[in-house]
Amino acid sequence: MDIETAQVLVLDVLHRASSQDPAILKPAESKLMEWETEAGFYTILNNIISNHALDVTVRWIGVLYMKNGIDKYWRKNVPNAISESEKVNIRLTLLTNFNEPINQIAVQRAVLISKVARIDYPKEWPNLFPMLLQAIANNDAFIQQRALLTLHHVVKAIASKRLAGDRKQFQEFTSQVFMYVLNLWNELTTSFIQGIMQNEAVNVVNMNLEKALLALRILRKLSVFGFLKPHFNKDCMTFMEMIFDKTKNVLICYKEMKSKGTYPTDVCEKFVIHLTKILLSMLDTHPYSYIDLIKPTLDLCLYYLFTDEGITFLFERFVIQCFNLIKSILLCTEYRVAKNPEHRKNDDKLRAHMIIQSCFTPEIVTDVCRKLIGHYFILTQDELEMWDADPESFSNDECGDSWKYSLRPSMDTVFITIFHEYKDVLTPVVLEMINTSNVIVPPDDMSQILKKDAIYNAAGLCAFDLFDEVDFDQWFSNTLVQELRIRHNNYRVIRRRVTALIGRWTGIKLSSEFRPVLYECIVGLLGSDEDMVVRLTAASTLRYAIDDFEFNCDQFKDYMFTAFNLLFELLKEAGECETKMQVLNVMTLLLERMGNTIVPHSEALVQYLPHLWNESEDHYMLRCAIVATLVQLVKSMGGVPQELSPFLLPIIQMGTDVNQGAIVYLLEDALDLWAAVLEYSPAMTNEFMQLFNNMPPLLDYSTENLRSCLYICLVHLLLAPELVMHTQGNQIITICDSLMSDLKNEGVVMLMRLIDTFIRALPVLGSETVMPILPRIFKRIYDKDDYPLIMSMFLCILSRVLLSSHEVFTRILSNLSQELSESDETTLGKILDSWLHSMPNVSQVDQRKLLGLALTNLLTTQSPTVLHRFNPIMTQILEALNDITKSDDDGVMTDSLVLAEGQSPSYFNEDGGYYETDHDQRKKQLILSDPVHTIVLKDYLQSQIVELRKQVGPQYEQLLNTLDADVISQLKGYISF
Repeated sequence: MDIETAQVLVLDVLHRASSQDPAILKPAESKLMEWETEAGFYTILNNIISNHALDVTVRWIGVLYMKNGIDKYWRKNVPNAISESEKVNIRLTLLTNFNEPINQIAVQRAVLISKVARIDYPKEWPNLFPMLLQAIANNDAFIQQRALLTLHHVVKAIASKRLAGDRKQFQEFTSQVFMYVLNLWNELTTSFIQGIMQNEAVNVVNMNLEKALLALRILRKLSVFGFLKPHFNKDCMTFMEMIFDKTKNVLICYKEMKSKGTYPTDVCEKFVIHLTKILLSMLDTHPYSYIDLIKPTLDLCLYYLFTDEGITFLFERFVIQCFNLIKSILLCTEYRVAKNPEHRKNDDKLRAHMIIQSCFTPEIVTDVCRKLIGHYFILTQDELEMWDADPESFSNDECGDSWKYSLRPSMDTVFITIFHEYKDVLTPVVLEMINTSNVIVPPDDMSQILKKDAIYNAAGLCAFDLFDEVDFDQWFSNTLVQELRIRHNNYRVIRRRVTALIGRWTGIKLSSEFRPVLYECIVGLLGSDEDMVVRLTAASTLRYAIDDFEFNCDQFKDYMFTAFNLLFELLKEAGECETKMQVLNVMTLLLERMGNTIVPHSEALVQYLPHLWNESEDHYMLRCAIVATLVQLVKSMGGVPQELSPFLLPIIQMGTDVNQGAIVYLLEDALDLWAAVLEYSPAMTNEFMQLFNNMPPLLDYSTENLRSCLYICLVHLLLAPELVMHTQGNQIITICDSLMSDLKNEGVVMLMRLIDTFIRALPVLGSETVMPILPRIFKRIYDKDDYPLIMSMFLCILSRVLLSSHEVFTRILSNLSQELSESDETTLGKILDSWLHSMPNVSQVDQRKLLGLALTNLLTTQSPTVLHRFNPIMTQILEALNDITKSDDDGVMTDSLVLAEGQSPSYFNEDGGYYETDHDQRKKQLILSDPVHTIVLKDYLQSQIVELRKQVGPQYEQLLNTLDADVISQLKGYISF
């Protein structure tokens, strides 16, 4: 098929791929995917993209397919790679078309070229930059703009390469083109500024500004990534110093453009923001190169943010960037010096520190603080209108890195930073402002209300730093409580801020005696007659109050039912998923802290949660909050509520199925819910058995949740040991065996606890079930290469197998000896040597007794290997006896690990807790049947010695003669020979 016919075919399929009819679209997409690996396909796409006479939609689809194809098939070593001859052809034509009329296609084409450049430059495409620079030098402004767009994306792609060789190449390229791009940017920026002042045509001004912005973006990558140490390069530092004058000039133009109203200002805003981005990038990447730029940066920020003249030039994104610059400089690690002069060894650090201090004199810091509180913290008219129009969006907390992009968080963080750095200077200033505002403001004086709101905001932000300076108890009782009771509509601003302020201070400095008053205030603010923003703030404050270390359940009992019911009403009224999630988190915490005392009032929530779950299908973060609430409900109620039973298991199924997308969000909470449901279930069900099919893939899915998965395996096992071992035991053990070689010590310990539980639950069947993993454990003991804690666990497993089933022990030993090509007795001897060597390192008394019981069991196996080691074996048994034998009240020596009559197994509970859940009761049964707690070691040793004497006859005296005199003397205190 000739190229023209093929092009017609591809063009037809691209037309059909732009259809909105699925019956036409799907076959076309399949055909395009089929052609992806055909020779010449990308040459045809390139021809179609370059033909401006064709339909825009067809060309758009073509450029996207070509871009994705380059990602998949451009590299030489990938399957179905594009041939070298076709790549040469494509490279030749890519840089011959800089007059693309459609901007979106021009951008995608530039990205496409950058992807090729990232792979092929410089070896396969050495003439890339000369051709781009030639196009940029074109007299046609439009071609120059498209060439700059392409150069921007190419430089961006190549600058992202991080290998040493690639970085060196980029630095060499930078040194060649930097001055050319810098001069071009300077010319274009100057042309733009002159154009504004001379009232040039809008299209001319916009074109100059767009090209200047593209050149600026190129300079950002070149300056930040193109120099090893920018401050040693004169050209780079010249550019950095030019930024400050250019910022001032462009801001003047921006103000002029706004006043004239004939020029669009969005690109101008982007230009100014990009100037500040270069400063931030340089500061972050090359802090020592930035030292000489600290003063002009702070001068710029302080002028525009905190002077009456400078404020007139501001727009929101520029304000945020200036705040971010101040914060980044103050928090820069490289600029912080030790308080002790003797430790100030770095001259650059000290110089940077001194520059910062010279900019932030006490007078300037005080003025900045007052301006932040008195100007920036004041709620604007737009914010008050948003409060009325969308209270939930207004209330939603900004978190994470929102300070980088949002105005309020950026103001708050810079205030906290400045206050913390200059606490001694600013503490009196803020205290004075708090004291002057410590009066009730008239409800109709909105300006005073907003001013007080700003001061209270500051008092909340620096609460930790003001801990020793403010008598919060007095402030709370004398003023704040009174302000919360004023119901005027304007006073909702104060009520909301006071509530937030109390939340900040509750965990810092609020006496216990005032807690009931606090709870009463919060409950009063949660009612449906209160403003929605105030109610949501009260819910957040309640979370702080009950999550506090000094929270007293008894103090809150009188308020908890009302609070819970009002929170539930708020949950139902909220429309935003984020709001519902925040309220639900407070209710979950309330359930956790108050336990079963709140159960009678949770019935409505129980009935509402399934409905909320169905509503939140596309909001997995809300679903996470629902699952966390369900965990606490199960724990608080001591079981699964009957009405929730059909609802819970499908949630666990969805959240733990590795084939479902929901697992990414729900896994951790779903595992907690699964564990809680099993813990509080009295018996195994078919549904639980079915659900456990999710566990094997989960154990392979990620080690991040291994602890939770192994715990669920353990709880599941104890629900019905025999059933689980017969149906799922072999699968669990096989997966554990495959995991073991890849786990660190902590993971191996968790794994061994599960294996240990298998044997303890049903000793004979359990020993047979864990057989697949036993050879690995025996071999690790044989090799003596493990950390003491791990070796202790291995020896405990071996001991339990030995006490439970000699047959299994002998079989594993025989298999290991065959693998090692030696006799069973030789293998047993080496295992015994490792055992006796490691036993003194076993720190837990119950484990030492278990090992002692197993050694005692070995005495009558008639193994010459055991008898040959009679002395060290008896010595270790004696050590175990000495550790566990205690004198009772009557002076009688007893085995301290054996359960006495009437003694609770909780004494030996490894978690140190009481038996509250059904799972706890099942753990209790494990202790009641454990040989460690049922067999008296000295009695067992006595019976084994009697049996040994019968077995060996005259040889018995010879064995006794191998014992040390001290060992015999001590043993006679326990047994008779």
